[in-house]
Amino acid sequence: MRKKFFVFVTIAFLLSMLFYIYFNTSLVISLVLLLLLFIGFLNSLQHKHAILRNFPVLGYFRYLFEMIAPEIQQYFIERTTDGKPFSRNERSLAYERAKNIDATTPFGTQLDINQSSYEGIKHSIFPAKVNHELPRITVGGPDCKQPYSASLLNISAMSFGSLSENAIIALNKGAKKGNFYHNTGEGGLTEFHLQGGDVTWQIGTGYFGCRTNEGNFDAEKFKEKANHPFVKMIEIKLSQGAKPGHGGVLPAAKNTEQIAKIRGVEPHTTILSPPSHTAFSNPEGLIQFIAQLRQLSNGKPIGFKLCIGQTSEFELICQEMILQNCFPDFITVDGAEGGTGAAPLEFSDGVGMPFEPAMIFVNKTLISLNIRDKIRVIGSGKIISGYSILRAIAMGADMCNSARGFMFSLGCIQALRCNNNTCPTGVATQDKMLMKGLVVTDKSERVYYFHKNTLHAANELLAAAGKSSYNEVDNSIFMRGDEFTKLSDLYFPDNLTNVSRF
Repeated sequence: MRKKFFVFVTIAFLLSMLFYIYFNTSLVISLVLLLLLFIGFLNSLQHKHAILRNFPVLGYFRYLFEMIAPEIQQYFIERTTDGKPFSRNERSLAYERAKNIDATTPFGTQLDINQSSYEGIKHSIFPAKVNHELPRITVGGPDCKQPYSASLLNISAMSFGSLSENAIIALNKGAKKGNFYHNTGEGGLTEFHLQGGDVTWQIGTGYFGCRTNEGNFDAEKFKEKANHPFVKMIEIKLSQGAKPGHGGVLPAAKNTEQIAKIRGVEPHTTILSPPSHTAFSNPEGLIQFIAQLRQLSNGKPIGFKLCIGQTSEFELICQEMILQNCFPDFITVDGAEGGTGAAPLEFSDGVGMPFEPAMIFVNKTLISLNIRDKIRVIGSGKIISGYSILRAIAMGADMCNSARGFMFSLGCIQALRCNNNTCPTGVATQDKMLMKGLVVTDKSERVYYFHKNTLHAANELLAAAGKSSYNEVDNSIFMRGDEFTKLSDLYFPDNLTNVSRF
């Protein structure tokens, strides 16, 4: 192809020159062809890109199509029920609720519900009255001196650095108006989180905001920030679903002077949080660290977040709680399908337990050890709708956190550019020009309405199931397609044969 390119362009160039000489045509075409020859010559000499070496100039089209492939997929190929991690229907639902407009759908479901993978709620013929008051859950175990009344739905951990300052400010202002909390993520507590909304301060392995010069935990720095009145809870991050066992990643392009100063690191370098904590290295140390943070924060709720891997390790942590008679106030359970701004593909696709089995396991373990009543369990795994909230509660959660749902409320279009600082909506970028597109006053309102309307939808589903309280929700209100294994089950309830005949 290289030889054909040079032959064709050379002949075209010579012909254009003949036309110029004999017919006095413009030199523009000749100059363009000469430029193409020059670029093709450079392409054929370079050793880095085989495509360009073998297909001079033409090879650039391959890189162009590769660059815009996500947009082609999203705008021209993807159906309404397609799209990963969230379908177009799911994204549209979040957008409509954030905009506080009609979030209904016409003409019926587009899903094939006659499948074993189908999930649905068993509605009641006699629905309960819809409660218009948004539900709240009190977090605080026996050793907590400052219990916190949390919303059933809150903003999951997303750091300043991963998200722009405008995005963080909008999230916090929305949380303030809606009276729900905003998790800082492991990037630390910043001025942008302190806009009046309740805050859960996440402490990761990098101890950003409370670290020594060597990167270890600094108790005095922690004490100073933990006692800020806006900080309502503290969460120790053991692992997250998208990259458990890896540690956080902040690409160098996002590590600005401002962020580096907040985190206490070198600017313009990729920041890799350690995979594990230095303040503790076993279950005994973790429980002692929880007690230390509780004392330093004057009794605020302390918990930890994890993605389940080896189940025996979680069981050992629970046994250590009992042994030391010291219990976290909450445990946040993340699933392997969780989101992140940057992670190795192998970790995203192949490490960690999915949310559903993880939540069921954690709940049953706590129950079996008779400590479930001492600990609130928070579900954090693709929570985006009222249905997903009820589903998480049925599996054992007391309340839920959502990250990507609130990102959609900010205007995220799932462009899949979180890791390269080119987010087109200004949500996940530190590019000042792109950031200006995110108007805080508008997006904070959308954050507020997404929360309000999503919880109202959960209340409606709860009433449809004939329940008046979320305490009544369990897996009995759900049905799955794989239950319908017999033809008779498709048309008759399983217990119909037990009904007495008239």
